[in-house]
Amino acid sequence: MPHIHGKIDFTIEVFIVHNNRVLLRMHDKYKKWMSVGGHIEPNEDPVEAAHREVKEEVGLDIELVGNPEIKGPLDHSKELIPPVALNRHPTNVPGHEHVTLVYFARVNSRMNLNGQARAMPAVKATYHGDKSEECKWCTREDIERMELWPNIRKYALAALDRLKES
Repeated sequence: MPHIHGKIDFTIEVFIVHNNRVLLRMHDKYKKWMSVGGHIEPNEDPVEAAHREVKEEVGLDIELVGNPEIKGPLDHSKELIPPVALNRHPTNVPGHEHVTLVYFARVNSRMNLNGQARAMPAVKATYHGDKSEECKWCTREDIERMELWPNIRKYALAALDRLKES
């Protein structure tokens, strides 16, 4: 989605972990490995945007992992999963910035009927137009040796630490 607002747009990034690997995609415009993500559309909350972007871009159903939920009654409100990080950064458009909500997620239905971990889920990569179809499940070792922006490396490693499977 193109920029929505003049100065600042709100976006999401989702670092998806499965079997101790994190999913990264090659961003066509920047030629860099990044997480799945995109703009939060009008009339959409960040959690809805995270699920939509992941489904659109890689065809996966996910379970967002936030901070421990606050339990108790909520009058006239819906509890949203908080992001694990929040940052503000410039874009390639002069004077335009993004505020990005960063989420960690697991692939839904991680276990088969016998309670064993499933194989790595296939990534559908249903990109449109200018977006790359190149995606890859990366180990910690991959992340440490890949050419990545520092924030992508930091979030990918943190997601692997937080969602580690034994």
